[in-house]
Amino acid sequence: MAKKINAFSPEFLDKIKKLLLSEKTRLESELAKFTTKNKHIKDDYDAEFPEYGDKEDENAQEIAQYTADKPMEIALEKELRDVNKSLERLKKGGYGICKYCDKPIDEKRLLARPTSGACVSCKKALTDEI
Repeated sequence: MAKKINAFSPEFLDKIKKLLLSEKTRLESELAKFTTKNKHIKDDYDAEFPEYGDKEDENAQEIAQYTADKPMEIALEKELRDVNKSLERLKKGGYGICKYCDKPIDEKRLLARPTSGACVSCKKALTDEI
């Protein structure tokens, strides 16, 4: 596979890197509020089961809280994985290149969604929006 050449200015890439690092910090902070980091699996967190007490209503509250936290954990982990993948592409020089057509993704799209891996045309085709 040929190495992809980056079509963006160093200033633009620096701006994107700052956005991604800021988002990574935010996501890790959000996850730290209700999860613990899995020591054995990279970018994996486990929602903590809250302990409110032993009474029936406290047990029900614990289950309700855990049930609310688990989907949030999964969504935040996915976002964090996307951010880390984008940072890796930045490091390797392939950031901002559509993974389907190998053309540069529009800068406006990348500024709006720095983790984008597909150009608008390919994304629309994939989601049958054409």
